[in-house]
Amino acid sequence: MKKYIAEFIGTFTLVLIGCGTAMLVGCDAANGCGYILTAFAFGLTIVGMAYCVGNISGCHINPAVSLGVLMSGGMTAKEFVGYVVAQCLGAFAGSGVLALIWSLGGVVDQTGGFGTNGLAGVNGSAIAGLLVECLLTFIFVLTILGVTSKKANHGSFGGIVIGFTLVLVHILGIGLTGTSVNPARSFGPALVALFAGNTAPIASLWVFIVGPLAGAALAAVCYKYLESSDKS
Repeated sequence: MKKYIAEFIGTFTLVLIGCGTAMLVGCDAANGCGYILTAFAFGLTIVGMAYCVGNISGCHINPAVSLGVLMSGGMTAKEFVGYVVAQCLGAFAGSGVLALIWSLGGVVDQTGGFGTNGLAGVNGSAIAGLLVECLLTFIFVLTILGVTSKKANHGSFGGIVIGFTLVLVHILGIGLTGTSVNPARSFGPALVALFAGNTAPIASLWVFIVGPLAGAALAAVCYKYLESSDKS
């Protein structure tokens, strides 16, 4: 249960800080400051949470990461389900708190949808969105599997490497899909937006579930092959 609580807290914090920053400063590619601030908000949250709850749950705070770990033999199917449930609840709670703060404070949501992901940057193309999310998640999860491998020797710097890799994929992805690489992070804001009467994010939510999960699965298969062939 402590692992699930840790995953809830981690995902709650990721959505609160990451999506909250996007809502506050905007993440339009034309606005470089807001764009970069949003990328760093997500990445630095991962760094902080890695050293906060990493020793308890591994700090997945992302169903795609959990899938990669599951396929690599690092957790059981039962644990995977528990992690995903905790992550989705944490994301929903984080987005709900943001909605409450913005409502009570009369703050303008610069994203127009609680930091939800969308396909506007790829002109509404679901195929392009799937490709972007699959590739970015592949890079992100492959890095995580490498950094956390028993053969890795990164000392206490693993969380920093993972966090800055998330910044990296956000720098490319924000202008295209808003960068999900995390089904829970997309689920929470989309559900809150739906409750607020905005149905657009929930309509394209499947892209931000299928894409990241496919990318994570590919990363797990690829890393398993590479690791088994490292003497070739």
